[in-house]
Amino acid sequence: MTEFILNGSPVSASGDHGHLLAALRDELGVFSPKDGCSPTGQCGCCTVLVDGKARVACQTSMEKSEGTEVVTLEGVDEAERQQMAAAFAAHGALQCGFCTPGIVMRTKAMLDKKRNDDGTSDVTRDGAARLLGAHLCRCTG
Repeated sequence: MTEFILNGSPVSASGDHGHLLAALRDELGVFSPKDGCSPTGQCGCCTVLVDGKARVACQTSMEKSEGTEVVTLEGVDEAERQQMAAAFAAHGALQCGFCTPGIVMRTKAMLDKKRNDDGTSDVTRDGAARLLGAHLCRCTG
């Protein structure tokens, strides 16, 4: 058994899963991280936060998940989710939505890391583009 904190609650998952993504989707009923390419880890659709850092869940072993804090889109505060949704929509950053949860989680990690004491962020367009370049969108290429 692998034990970790998932979206604020302690959980246990069997060690039979090849990676964290399989445990989240197949055993724990968390469906926002998508399986776009597992286990290659090249598309970013399964991005979650592990101890505050963006990680592709299909490349995160169950052993490395032991004792960590995992946050998926379901664990992000509703107000923060709405704020990001509004920003993405305002800038045409939405397509079919399959890859969006992973992009949102990487965006959250980036904003959290760059957040100032007053709540603003020092994220630049170029910096965001570099980090989000790890995601492949099948709608827009």
